[in-house]
Parts: sequence; structure tokens; C-alpha cells
Amino acid sequence: MTALRPTPPARHGIRMALVPAVALGALLLAGCSATNPITTEKPYSASDGVRVDLAAGLTAENLMILTAQKGAPGTLLGALTNRGKVADTVTLTPDGATPVTVHVGAGETVLLTPQAATITEVGITRTPVPIAAVTVPPGAIASVELVSGIGGAHTVSVPVLDGSLPAYKALVPTQG
Repeated sequence: MTALRPTPPARHGIRMALVPAVALGALLLAGCSATNPITTEKPYSASDGVRVDLAAGLTAENLMILTAQKGAPGTLLGALTNRGKVADTVTLTPDGATPVTVHVGAGETVLLTPQAATITEVGITRTPVPIAAVTVPPGAIASVELVSGIGGAHTVSVPVLDGSLPAYKALVPTQG
């Protein structure tokens, strides 16, 4: 039978000194998440467009302009989402376009889509926001004014894209 050997005092002292050091390290590392906000919990633009808070619960999501070239027709793409309990109206005025007023009911999302879009989801409201002649070329930034009945006026810079990306190719308006 083998007898257990006692731990030498030097090794025992090292182990005992490591316990508080490990505990302190764990506390310090846990404190990092307490003092730094979790980035993924913050709203952000998840695609090629931009996002803007218009009022409490009312946002414009993924706003962008699609056109073939400067001076050609274009369309404002994106969505208006109302997470609030009160309906609102939003007037959208991209550079070079006639203002379009959109009703956004409480708990509703309105998709800003080209007139030629073939979206078939039931219960989804779609509104076209055509632009007669886009004032900047694809790759540039254009201004869009959004006026909410509750949140007031906001001017936002949105990207202007063309049909280079396959997802947008069929959505770019054609002249005619």
C-alpha cells in the first residue's frame, strides 16, 4: 500500500498565494463587462443604408437611394417602423424629389419600395418614393429630409447605389 506524501511546505505556500491572485483576476475580468456597454444591444444600420431615430419608437431603417446614374430616375429604398402606441405620418423629401407623405400606424412597418418591386408578403404596406432625377452619382451621398408629426424634422445623408450589387439590380428604376 502506498502512503500519501504530504505536500512540501514550499509548494503549499505557492498554491495558497495563487488562490487570491486568481480570484482577483476573475473579478477584474468580470468588471470589464460591467463598465463597457454591449455593442450588439445598440441599434445600428445592418445593411447598406442608414438608420435614423425620428421620435420615440419611430425609426427610418436602411435608407438608400437607387439610380443608374446622376440625373437618371431613382427611388428611395428602406422602411419606416413605428414601435410606439401612436400612429404618425412621415414626409420624405429626397434631393430632387417631390415630397411623399406616409402614414405609419402604431406597431406597423411601411416598406419604401420601387414601383416595380414584386414583394408579395401579406399585410405589409409598401409605398414608392420616386425621384425624378437623382442629383448625385452612385457612390456619393444625398440628403433626405424626414419630417415626423411627433418627432419633427431630420435631415439625413444616405448612400446612393446603382445596380452593381445583384440584390439591387432589378430595383434600379429605368428611364422612360
